[in-house]
Amino acid sequence: MDFPLNTSLWNNISVWCGVSGWFAAQFIKLFTFMVREKRFDFAFLFRFGGMPSSHTAACAAAAVSVGLRAGFGSVAFCAMFGLLMTIMIDAQGVRHEAGEQAKLLNRIADEFYASRKLPRERLVEFLGHTRWEVFWGLILGIATALAFHAAFPAATAP
Repeated sequence: MDFPLNTSLWNNISVWCGVSGWFAAQFIKLFTFMVREKRFDFAFLFRFGGMPSSHTAACAAAAVSVGLRAGFGSVAFCAMFGLLMTIMIDAQGVRHEAGEQAKLLNRIADEFYASRKLPRERLVEFLGHTRWEVFWGLILGIATALAFHAAFPAATAP
């Protein structure tokens, strides 16, 4: 196998790059929410959608880290790259469209329930991403991996 295996998941820098990429994106979203809405909402750290894409950032950080460790021509990087492409396409395609449909259905439901006084449930509208949000998630993930590998060069050794 051409990919160096660590004896512990906790010592695997690629895992920490992915986790850090996700947290960085979520904190950026929380910060921009706080600036825009002038209030703090801890639950915002665990919501999907928005700028930048945390799923893309996490997967891109892990993929770049694997590429830096195992080589960008390795089978391991190829698998991570395929996963990254799948996540990016899903985020801007299927999940984004589901969010747009939820907005429309919520508007229809608002009008329907307002006229008939029935209880209603709202659909989650904040699901997917625009191409721009996915792009910045990708950039954030790459930057996270590069920063981790620069800060912890000993951790990159097999």
